Amino acid sequence: MPALSPTMTQGNIAEWKVEAGAKVSAGDVIADIETDKATMALESMEDGFVAKIVVPAGASDVQVGEVVAVMVEEESDVAKFADYVPAPASASAADAGPPSAAPAPGPGPGPPPPAPPAPASSPAPAAPPAAPGARVFASPKARAMAEAAGISVAQVVGTGPGGRVVMADVERAAREGVAPLAAAGAASSDAAAGFARFFPPFHDVSVSQIKKVTASRLTESKRTVPHFYLSVDVRMDKLAALRGELNAGLEKSSGGKISVNDFVVKASAKALRAVPEVNASWMGDTIRVYEKADISVAVQTDAGLMVPVVRNACGLGLASVSSEVKQLAGKAKDGKLGPMDMIGGTFTISNLGMFGVKQFAAIVNPPQAAILAVGGARKEVVKKADGSGYEEATMMSATLSCDHRVIDGAVGATWLKKFKGFMEDPVTMLL
Repeated sequence: MPALSPTMTQGNIAEWKVEAGAKVSAGDVIADIETDKATMALESMEDGFVAKIVVPAGASDVQVGEVVAVMVEEESDVAKFADYVPAPASASAADAGPPSAAPAPGPGPGPPPPAPPAPASSPAPAAPPAAPGARVFASPKARAMAEAAGISVAQVVGTGPGGRVVMADVERAAREGVAPLAAAGAASSDAAAGFARFFPPFHDVSVSQIKKVTASRLTESKRTVPHFYLSVDVRMDKLAALRGELNAGLEKSSGGKISVNDFVVKASAKALRAVPEVNASWMGDTIRVYEKADISVAVQTDAGLMVPVVRNACGLGLASVSSEVKQLAGKAKDGKLGPMDMIGGTFTISNLGMFGVKQFAAIVNPPQAAILAVGGARKEVVKKADGSGYEEATMMSATLSCDHRVIDGAVGATWLKKFKGFMEDPVTMLL
């Protein structure tokens, strides 16, 4: 299993494109690998023949470096690997000789038994079901659930303090098939309906490698990064008018369109140039301040959340930003993003305005120090600038999540003020 991204430690084999005995050339796609970033094509590094598929399609959590297939140069060598079993990961390369040196096939010793767990970490044994006629200790809710399920609490193994039967014990007993008390009348349709109130129908959905890694990193971020949040309301009337003019011109020339999110990317990049302390990462003993604004843009796909990077966004015009975002979003939704499309971002934008979300706070994406959460535009009645009365305005809320190890409150507020200024007077971001 090769490392298909800089952060990949394991992957899933989504599909093999070849079979044992197939002839392949360098550059041929031999498998689809689900990594921590995306589902990516695994290409053959050389010409040859596939001697054996060691790890089947559908295998998950395959560690980088683990043997997944065997390639040979000569077709006559394919048969030699019919019974090949790779050496354990702990064995050295010298130990894993060619298959011709292996002993004759036969039942070999099984894997070594797992080491017994340390006594200190062993869970306390659950109490056995109560003997007939004995008093059963159970919580009131557990008794109610058992009655609704048509189960006697005496049938349930208690795992609570002193062997007490708790709700989780009743649920487990029901799932594992403890016989209902039909003789007592508790297994009636009424009881079954009552039981359904506690245990509604469900199904389990497998978690992709991308979602596993996303969950792990965001959990670590929320646990280790000291977050704080700053919100601002942005008036969007001038931006909407300028966007209309620009799109009218683009429609006549290239047919493209600039979105509000493109303005957000551009304004964020300009604000990062103005307040470089936000365009930074916590490195432990130092704070790394980046000289270019490479903006990560969160894109939701069927496979999970992807975050491709718009390189040097501060140096791009709005039309170029729009083209780059559309291209990256399309690749993300098609599962065609490569590692270089997603590494190296210095700041992230997450926009949920298209879903009607007014305001939210996002989780910082380490090693970045900040992420901007953008809500949808809305109409509000606001006071006129000259104080002469009130008028209707289009407003948008934006929340900056900051890593307090890198960004102080005043620095974050200064960045938001710059961002708000560029958005409310968008001509200034074109200068």
